[in-house]
Amino acid sequence: MYLLIDPNVSNSFGLTFKMGYDGIGMFMILLTNVIVLLIMLANLNRELANQRGFNAMVMLMQFGLLGVFTAHDGIMFYMFWEITLIPIFLIAYWYGGTDKKPVLIKFFIYTFIGSLAMLLSLMALGAYGHNFAYESLIALNLKPEHAFWIMGGFFLAFAIKIPLVPFHTWQPNTYTTAPMAGTMLLSALMLKMALFGIVKWMIPLAPEALVHYKSIVLVLGVIGVVYAGIIAVKQTDVKRLFAFASISHVGLIAAALMLFTYDVLTGGFVQIINHSLVAVGLFLAADVLESRLGTRDLTQMGGIAKLAPRFAFWFAVIAFASVSVPFTSGFIGEFLLIKGLYLENWIIGLIAGTTLVFGAVYTFRAYQLAMYGAPKYTAFDDLSWNEQLTFLLLTGLIVIIGVYPQYVIEMVGPSARKLMDILQLSNTVIK
Repeated sequence: MYLLIDPNVSNSFGLTFKMGYDGIGMFMILLTNVIVLLIMLANLNRELANQRGFNAMVMLMQFGLLGVFTAHDGIMFYMFWEITLIPIFLIAYWYGGTDKKPVLIKFFIYTFIGSLAMLLSLMALGAYGHNFAYESLIALNLKPEHAFWIMGGFFLAFAIKIPLVPFHTWQPNTYTTAPMAGTMLLSALMLKMALFGIVKWMIPLAPEALVHYKSIVLVLGVIGVVYAGIIAVKQTDVKRLFAFASISHVGLIAAALMLFTYDVLTGGFVQIINHSLVAVGLFLAADVLESRLGTRDLTQMGGIAKLAPRFAFWFAVIAFASVSVPFTSGFIGEFLLIKGLYLENWIIGLIAGTTLVFGAVYTFRAYQLAMYGAPKYTAFDDLSWNEQLTFLLLTGLIVIIGVYPQYVIEMVGPSARKLMDILQLSNTVIK
């Protein structure tokens, strides 16, 4: 079902004003608003929460994200996509750590190149049709050789934002430099724009080229699962560890989404919300450690469970959720994704399944180094009320979706089937 604000007016440039949502859009809208609320709650007892500039940038970020998920015009989608870059860049620049300028310049260059590629693809689509309305763009019948380059522009933009290997080099340093709230916004929401874009824009707008890009993304995604998992195991900086863990998990999601079947699409969105919730929890835990101890080095930690038992408990809960134990939201999501990849190619499926092994190793290694062993500090402030409430809400949502994933599947399922029909119709026309 679509709810559209549509004046049905386009000018000589083919520009229209179309905004609305289907089940997938509504899912992303709800996810955005819930995650922003949790981020602000987690940040409530920090000095940053009193900064008007920070709060304004978070609201601008929320505005841009909601625009991305409700845009039904190609140019509007691109405009809101660009708007989201401004607040996250300024949050990291104004409130980030030391040596941030080179890191943010690299981040800006990467995202600018990706955005330029997507704009060129939209301009090429505009040459085919009479306007940029979503319904008009998906109805186009592109020549396969043209579709290849058009999908390539979208792919570059989304691969950088996810990020897929080898477009990931901006991510670990940016996550580490940004303040806690900025890292949460990047990991829990901003990269989800790209996963949403793959499903809603990249494949439906140029389905003729899917046969060429499916294998590329499958290989890059699976490489990311293994490569980022190995790097995460070797990390001693807790924030960088969770940054590489994010690359590993989203590589699995991106690879599976290219199969464009009902199970992987619905499972992909279950995993999207799981990754967002777990990312907020893990980066909150990392910030609690850094803010209390003044270091992110795991080798300098130890024995914190004795000093802060409440923190040790909630950190353990999020750690178990991150490795997708049964009755958590990640269990059914990863099962559907790995199953889909295995049915496509059993070798790729087996390699993708290593995410479960790597995830358990680096997550519990980080927990063990920080929480157990001989105490290296005499004092450690336990969780404040808002931090406990944030962990409680995160855990509640993770368990509810783990027990009742049908809530997500029923919301996104009809839209997924409609997008699959578009792809099937395109394949029929090509044949």
